Amino acid sequence: MSLADRLAAARRDRDVVSTDRETRPLGGGTPRHRRAGDPFAALKRTVHQTLLDSLGPKLYDSNLTQSELEQQVRTTLQEVLAQDDTPLTVADRARVAQEIADDILGYGPLEPYLRDVDVSEVMVNGFDAIYVERGGRIHEVEGSFADENHLRRTIDKIVARVGRRVDESSPMVDARLPDGSRVNAVIPPLAIDGSLLTIRKFSADPYTVSDLVGFGTLTSDTAAFLERCVQGRLNILVSGGTGAGKTTTLNVLSSFIPGDERVVTIEDAAELQLHQDHVLRLESRPPNIEGKGEVRIRDLVRNALRMRPDRIVVGEIRDAAALDMLQAMNTGHDGSICTVHANSPRDVLSRVETMVLMAGVDLPVRAIREQVSSAVDLIVHLSRFRDGTRHLTHITEVVGMEGDIITLQDIFVFDHSAGFDESGRSLGTLRSTGLRPRFVDKLADSGVYIEPSMLGLEKHGQ
Repeated sequence: MSLADRLAAARRDRDVVSTDRETRPLGGGTPRHRRAGDPFAALKRTVHQTLLDSLGPKLYDSNLTQSELEQQVRTTLQEVLAQDDTPLTVADRARVAQEIADDILGYGPLEPYLRDVDVSEVMVNGFDAIYVERGGRIHEVEGSFADENHLRRTIDKIVARVGRRVDESSPMVDARLPDGSRVNAVIPPLAIDGSLLTIRKFSADPYTVSDLVGFGTLTSDTAAFLERCVQGRLNILVSGGTGAGKTTTLNVLSSFIPGDERVVTIEDAAELQLHQDHVLRLESRPPNIEGKGEVRIRDLVRNALRMRPDRIVVGEIRDAAALDMLQAMNTGHDGSICTVHANSPRDVLSRVETMVLMAGVDLPVRAIREQVSSAVDLIVHLSRFRDGTRHLTHITEVVGMEGDIITLQDIFVFDHSAGFDESGRSLGTLRSTGLRPRFVDKLADSGVYIEPSMLGLEKHGQ
């Protein structure tokens, strides 16, 4: 059948499908607002199907490069559109062509937002509700999928490219796009009102310490202080809530590691971008369809100890791997850095304590706390403010044990006393507490010196 015949056959069938979408209830029976139907939905379905029929196996030809495939798709797409008799303006034709190309070559209606450098997160709350995060704030956008099947096909395409799967027997999946962006998908029956998809975009040009200073996340003094702490091989925990900027801060701290050291990074989804010469990247693996082959963060931490690392950098500790990480810190692997979900520096210690207990070891709580206090030197805590900005709010030293309690000492704390401006942005800043860290002498023994000006001690008369 010729291209024209396929197009004519598809056109005969396309008018039976209404372009008006039905309103679907959200959980609790609240109706989702009605969106205007896409006037070109039927045309896009027709051209899309005709294009697939025309190209066929070429879309999966491993001998074709990505640029060659894109060229073939766009050439055939223009031929198909030229033979359709639907009246279109030049702008409408270009838009339809771009949306169909995005669907075949990329991830459909998500492509414009994945290309947008100002978008940091894309959230799909069902086929007809897409939200994005820009500048720390969430906005609903006009794009949408044609239906639930369209969304499911896009999710399948994403996870299949990285060797993962998602179906009714395994309805949740964590994956990443080829560029490193993190993906989480949940489908029915777990997602009651339709499939859910969340993509945290990966920055091709990662933020540097000067970027974070410019954003107000930290000050130049605290940046210089943290650089000396990393160079002095202190064990550091980076903590904060979801979206607080832990991974970005971890990447910046890791950039302070001297270039002649052997660094092993361990992550669930590889995000860290270190530019040192001697970096070995490890990534965990979920179980396969038979439930076998899983490689956990804990397994990778244990294995990293056999790789002669100078530093171990862990993307996130969330389970019994905490015990192995503490053991590593306490057995000569100084200078390790990792992130932990927590609401405050004090909560970090409780979280680590709980995760150690998850390992199933029969240790008294005091013994665990002694391990934590001797292993961890510094906690760097971040928070996401109500205006969407991220700020480093605490730099806290782990001093040691006092009875059964781990004692902490704040070195820098965010000062909220300045209040907020008219737009709700915080006017506060990170300030020194005037306290001298106990590890200053330890760093000096390693040839790393922290000037009093970095700590603001001159202002406090010390």
